[in-house]
Amino acid sequence: MTQDHATLEPLELSEDIARIGHSMSMMRVMMGRRVIGRMAIARAAPGIDLSQLDILDAVNRITSDGGEPTVGAIAEAMRIDPSRGSRLVAELVTRGLLKRDASQEDGRRSLILLTPSGAAVLAEIRAVKHSIIETATADWTAEERAIFGELFERFIAGFYQAAQGTDRSECEETVQAAS
Repeated sequence: MTQDHATLEPLELSEDIARIGHSMSMMRVMMGRRVIGRMAIARAAPGIDLSQLDILDAVNRITSDGGEPTVGAIAEAMRIDPSRGSRLVAELVTRGLLKRDASQEDGRRSLILLTPSGAAVLAEIRAVKHSIIETATADWTAEERAIFGELFERFIAGFYQAAQGTDRSECEETVQAAS
């Protein structure tokens, strides 16, 4: 018994679009493996894992956006179960990277805040990530970096818009806020 196998017909794309698509595929693999995050942790914060780094980053983002970083808000931002979020937060509190504080709006609620050590870890991780990007673009001119930064930001906003079906200016604000 034989089975027919479907094959993809080559799409008629411009060379530039095909090149961007190929580069996106390579980047997706690297992002899926979290290459930059792993490199940054290895250099700046050995002993923490990617999930813990994500928690620190989520707390920082929520706080920077003016929100209340509760376990629920952190779990929602990371799209994980609140019980998993709670366990990860507890590990980071034990390590002294996060602390619990009472909410001023509702004393029954605990806010999760970065400690000076947690903020230092995030700052060091950010510095390592920037160093990696700097190394990757070391042979670029300042003008090429500026152009790439602008075009990449526009690309991500356009990509987000296409995926979400939203207004481009709203997408550009989202992309800028995330950087």
